[in-house]
Amino acid sequence: MPFINRRQVLTIGSAAAAGLAAVSLGQANANTLNPPESEAEITVNPEGRFAGKVVLITGATSGIGAATAQAFAREGAKVAFNGRRANLGRQVESEIRSFGGEATYIQSDVRNPEQVEQFVTATVEKYGRLDIAFNNAGVFMTPAEIQDMDLENYRNLIATNLDGVFYAMRYELPIMIEQNSGIIVNMSSVAGHRGFANTPHYNASKHGVIGLTKAAATANAKRNIRINSISPLAVDTPMLRRSFEYQGLTYEQMAPNFVTPRIMTTAEMANTVMFLASDEATAINGMDLDVTGGQLA
Repeated sequence: MPFINRRQVLTIGSAAAAGLAAVSLGQANANTLNPPESEAEITVNPEGRFAGKVVLITGATSGIGAATAQAFAREGAKVAFNGRRANLGRQVESEIRSFGGEATYIQSDVRNPEQVEQFVTATVEKYGRLDIAFNNAGVFMTPAEIQDMDLENYRNLIATNLDGVFYAMRYELPIMIEQNSGIIVNMSSVAGHRGFANTPHYNASKHGVIGLTKAAATANAKRNIRINSISPLAVDTPMLRRSFEYQGLTYEQMAPNFVTPRIMTTAEMANTVMFLASDEATAINGMDLDVTGGQLA
């Protein structure tokens, strides 16, 4: 059976939710197929792994970004995050504060370098420093082959997925260089390693993120700054669920195409980012980490 690319994964169908539940209730004994559920009670650990650390996250109004913001806050971090959708941003901010976490939402658009600079500056002005940055903001837009692609579609995706990461690092790095410390994690994708025919703009953006990550990691290692990226395949986010509902394919039809036959969770992505930002990962630099469940093996 042919490999299914991320865009096809995003078109699976509303029956996927039932399939995911079936996997979680199946006979698998390993956490690979049956990851543990999130804690029932959400609280802040004042002595957590990231107590007192300042974390900046782009694109955290939903999905992986929101889950990561909440996870860092539970571990004692002070979190500043942005996104274009103010209503969702305020909601995430309120949710974090409701369990005692520290979070500040700053509305801004990663496609605009001035707004990115203002976001980074406002974070440092409020919290005094910048320890960790997760450059997560991204979009996935209408697929087409190169000769058929709408130019606005192409430019908007590159501006968000690639330029947004460049702008973020452009303004994060001077702060970290001055501190002589810092950690950055960038969001790439399985498409940063493959050449899917109908998503050339997405492929290009995510290959570019990996290239930026490696260059910046090499340049800044001597300054006590580590920079890595992560590459998911398909993660259970609102964007994924909307695509399920829109298309009408079933999870059962798609599952055999995955090395690990399920969709990854936002909690798994948050845990990966926190690992790369932790003292357990001090030897990891300039790496793109495969979080596809083995699809890139």
